[in-house]
Amino acid sequence: MKPIHDFEALLADILREFDCQTGTLHRTDASGELLELEAQIGVPEFVLEKITRIPFGKGIAGVAAERKEPVELCNLQADLGGVAKEDARKTNVAGSLAVPVMMYGSGKVLGTLGIGKHVPHDFTETEKRHLAIHAEQLATLFASEV
Repeated sequence: MKPIHDFEALLADILREFDCQTGTLHRTDASGELLELEAQIGVPEFVLEKITRIPFGKGIAGVAAERKEPVELCNLQADLGGVAKEDARKTNVAGSLAVPVMMYGSGKVLGTLGIGKHVPHDFTETEKRHLAIHAEQLATLFASEV
């Protein structure tokens, strides 16, 4: 089924709001164990192949999906925090945040939403909550396409 929503445009709006330069939106596949890339902005071409399908628990998006909570790295260039892969440094992203896309109260991960800045950044609790609200809205759109 062809998506009825322009997820790239929605992602662009979110990036502008958070003053971020890169973003990804992944959707959980039918197995419930992999994230499949739905939309991206600003991700270098050489990284795209590696983030097209991400297992739960791997990388920032996969860990956010597995833990069902936000995962943040203040400076991806200095510290991979044991979460991101070495190739993540090649993206030139420093401050990074990924949140699970879940329907409110369901506990089911439908995907992940990730944003990143080219400068180190500690995302505030308010920013994390606000991005989680966007993720919840995206979950509603994902569910409407089923």
